[in-house]
Amino acid sequence: MSTTTHTIAPGRLDAALLQAAADGGARWRIADEARAGIDASVRAVAELVGRDAPVYGINTGFGKLAQTRIPTDQLAALQKNLVLSHSAGVGQPLAAPVVRLMLLLKAASLAHGVSAVRAEVIDALLALLAADVLPVIPEKGSVGASGDLAPLAHMAGVLIGIGEAWVDGRRTPAVEALARAGLRPFELGPKEGLALLNGTQASTALAIRAAQRLQRIHDAAVAVGAMTVDAAKGSDTPFDDRIHAVRGQPGQREVAARYRDWLAGSPMRLSHLDCDKVQDPYCLRCQPQVMGACLDQMRHAWDVLLREANGVSDNPLVFAADAEGHHEALSGGNFHAEPVAFAADNLALAIAEIGALSERRTAMLMDPVLSGLPAFLVEHGGLHSGFMIAQVTAAALASENKSLAHPASVDSLPTSANQEDHVSMATYAARRLHAMLDNTAGIVAIEWLAAAQAIDFRRPLQSSAALERLHAQLRARVPHLGVDRLMAPDIEAATALVEAGITPP
Repeated sequence: MSTTTHTIAPGRLDAALLQAAADGGARWRIADEARAGIDASVRAVAELVGRDAPVYGINTGFGKLAQTRIPTDQLAALQKNLVLSHSAGVGQPLAAPVVRLMLLLKAASLAHGVSAVRAEVIDALLALLAADVLPVIPEKGSVGASGDLAPLAHMAGVLIGIGEAWVDGRRTPAVEALARAGLRPFELGPKEGLALLNGTQASTALAIRAAQRLQRIHDAAVAVGAMTVDAAKGSDTPFDDRIHAVRGQPGQREVAARYRDWLAGSPMRLSHLDCDKVQDPYCLRCQPQVMGACLDQMRHAWDVLLREANGVSDNPLVFAADAEGHHEALSGGNFHAEPVAFAADNLALAIAEIGALSERRTAMLMDPVLSGLPAFLVEHGGLHSGFMIAQVTAAALASENKSLAHPASVDSLPTSANQEDHVSMATYAARRLHAMLDNTAGIVAIEWLAAAQAIDFRRPLQSSAALERLHAQLRARVPHLGVDRLMAPDIEAATALVEAGITPP
C-alpha cells in the first residue's frame, strides 16, 4: 500500500499537514526550491568561521559563556557538548503525536535557510518522522525561552547517536533506532547543534496538539449539550439566529447554528411547546454565548500557533550574502515563546469553561426539581445511587481545571546566571493543557452518559434524528443503567468516544 508523501515548503504548513504529522504514517520531503537557501546559509557560516570573527554559538560559548572564544579545531566538539549538556530533561516521555509534530516543526523551521543546518540533517529529521522513530523526550525542563533547550536536545541527541528513541513501542538505543530509519549518527557542523536546540518547537508542538484535541472536545460538548437541552425539555428559542445576529460575536452565532442543527425536528421539543416554563437555567440557555466565546479563543490561538509553526525561532540567524556579498549572523530573541504562552493560556480558559458548563448541565439533570427526571437518573433511588458520584467526579475534574487555568505566562524565573532573565513558561503553559483536556473530556463523557440516560426516561418520545444517532453511538458502547454497576468503565468508554470526535449532524 502506497504512503502519502507531503512536501514542506517554508511558511506553508497548514492545519491539515499538522494533523497528518501528529497522526503519523506519511512520508515527508523538503521542497526543492528551499534547498538553495539551505545550502547558502551553510556556506555563509563556513565563511564567517574562516574570518575568525566571533559569532555567538558558532565559535563562542553559550548563554553567560558567550564571551568565551572556541578554537576552530574544537567547533565540532562544541556542538556535540551542547547537545550532551542540554539533554537535562526529567519526567515522563512526551506523547508520540507531540514528538512527531516537533520533528516536523523543527525541519520546517530549518528549511527557511537562515539556520545554517545542512539539508541532510533536515532530511534526517523527516526520515525519523516517516519511519516513526521517535526520540524519547522527557516532558519537563524547558522554561520557554532561549528555545525549548532540554526537549530539543533530547531530540537532537538521537541524530548524533545519543539517547533513546521509540521503535515499534520499544525504547531503543539511538544508534539502533537511526538504523531503522536508514540513518547513521551525524557529526554536527558549526551552528547545527545550536540551531537544533534553539527554538519553540516543543512548546508549539504541545500547544498545537492541544488545539487539535480541543476542537474535537468542543464539538462533542456542543453535541452533548444539545442532547441535554432536549432531555431536560429545554427550549430551543435561545438558539434563534436573531438573538445572536444582533450581538455580532462570530463564534456565538456559529455555535448557535450548530445547536439548531442538532435539535432540528425533535418530537421531544414539540411535546412541550406550550408548557408554562419561561426560561431555562443558564447552563442550557447560555451555551452559544459560552461555547462561542471558547470557539473564538480557539481560532485566535490557532492563528498564533500556525504563524509560529511556519516561522523561524532559533538564534543567531544567518543571512547569506547581501548585495555587497556580506554574510551576517544576527543575534536576536525569536526563541522567546511569549506568543505561544499567551495562546496556551487562552486555550486553558476555553478548556476550563467547556468543562465547567458541562458539569453544571450534568448537575442540573441530577436534580428532579429542575429536570423533572428521577433523582440521579435511576429508578428505585436509595437502593441505587445512579449517577450521584459520576457527577461528583465531574465536579472534581472541573475544580481541578480551575487551578490549572491560572496563566502560566505571568511567571518568570531568571536562568543562565541572569543572562536569560525573562522567560515565557510556554512549555508548561502548553503541557498543562493536556491534563486539562483529559479532565474536560471526562466531564463531557459523564454528561453524555447522563443525557443519554435522561433520554431513555423520556421514551417513547424521540429526540431529533441527529441526537438519536448520537444516543445510539453511545449505546453501542454503554448500555442503559438499570441498576447500580461499576461506573468507571462506562466513563472510560464514553471518554474515548469524546476524544475520537463526533460526526456533525
